[in-house]
Amino acid sequence: MSDPIDQALADAHRRFTDANPASRRQFDEQARYMPGANSRSVLFHAPFPLTIARGEGAALWDADGHRYADFIAEYTAGVYGHSAPEIRDAVIEAMRSGINLTGHNLLEGRLAKLICERFPQIEQLRFTNSGTEANLMALTAALHFTGRRKIVVFSGGYHGGVLGFGAGPLPTTVPFDFLVLPYNDAQLAREQIEKHGADVAAVLVEPMQGASGCIPGRPDFLQALRESATRVGALLVFDEVMTSRLAPHGLANQLGIRADLTTLGKYIGGGMSFGAFGGRADVMAQFDPRTGSLSHSGTFNNNVMTMAAGYAGLTQLFPPEAAGALAARGEAMRERLNALCAKEGVGLQFTGLGSLMNAHFVNGEVVRCEDLAGVDGRLRQLLFFHLLAQGIYASPRGFVVLSLPVADADIDRFVAAIGGFIGEHKALLPRAG
Repeated sequence: MSDPIDQALADAHRRFTDANPASRRQFDEQARYMPGANSRSVLFHAPFPLTIARGEGAALWDADGHRYADFIAEYTAGVYGHSAPEIRDAVIEAMRSGINLTGHNLLEGRLAKLICERFPQIEQLRFTNSGTEANLMALTAALHFTGRRKIVVFSGGYHGGVLGFGAGPLPTTVPFDFLVLPYNDAQLAREQIEKHGADVAAVLVEPMQGASGCIPGRPDFLQALRESATRVGALLVFDEVMTSRLAPHGLANQLGIRADLTTLGKYIGGGMSFGAFGGRADVMAQFDPRTGSLSHSGTFNNNVMTMAAGYAGLTQLFPPEAAGALAARGEAMRERLNALCAKEGVGLQFTGLGSLMNAHFVNGEVVRCEDLAGVDGRLRQLLFFHLLAQGIYASPRGFVVLSLPVADADIDRFVAAIGGFIGEHKALLPRAG
């Protein structure tokens, strides 16, 4: 007899394939020109990924005409949903004056001012095209400012396509001198940072790890990083590419911890390609072309579409009070989900903060990615296909994201879908313990 989880997953794959012939054709045709028909690895899932044809508000439609409630929101970049008229109008207006202006423009300064005022730890900043670039430039700034070479990072950390870590750097990670430590271990972090102190240029950390499963940083751990970095003369770099949306002025500000450098990305560009790095004025002065020693280029860093969309989004749709309200809605949803799982007696929990959360088939507190080593990945896939069948689009790894247009009815539908999943597959799930 075949394994029951394998059988359930095979049945889900079969139903998915039968229901999505247009997506299957699109995948097969594009695989001729792109490896795995793919230019962004996170979007692939077996047997083939959906092809999304359009979006509106908090809804998506695939190539076969199925409608989904969007609970992944472009992996946190889509906080405004799809085709928000305020964003669209701002981009169209900016384009009327030209797209590539080959110079300083009228839009970049006002967005820079707005970001610095919103995130008090950022005294000055520079724009990039992605969070990946922002983190690379922040690390470069730290290396040159301190004259040191070692960078402390944490297992499970993801800081962009070329800055990912498991127990060590991933094969695609840039070859800096990394010291990889376990996340949320304050004592070991203190010991190792101070042991290597003379060589440590930067400590790079997410206040909540996103890609590894929405694992919040413990306040004592993050404070230990601040204190140890200060003692050894290293720069503390907070990667807030995802987490800046989790509180009115960013997660670090809410925690009361001030980083030397902060990186941003995702939603702040209004749905366009965007990144930024900034912080202490004395560190950022290295990039001042009048007096500094570091060059930082990028044809599209200050492109007018991103500058316009970002300003419109932050001022019209996502001011600080909106960020706080969205975070509160996410907290309430996560509490409902965890109460449901506890009531049903299954080993399923949703970790996270605010409007970001992740489903994990595991008992006990999740404080670092190693706590998830025993999770059966097939259950994540089974949940993903169950949600699709219920008209809900989330991540195959269990990542769930709220956007502004998500309605209360959408949240009710999501919670009901989790209840239906437990009811259908309870015998396959770990029991609460």
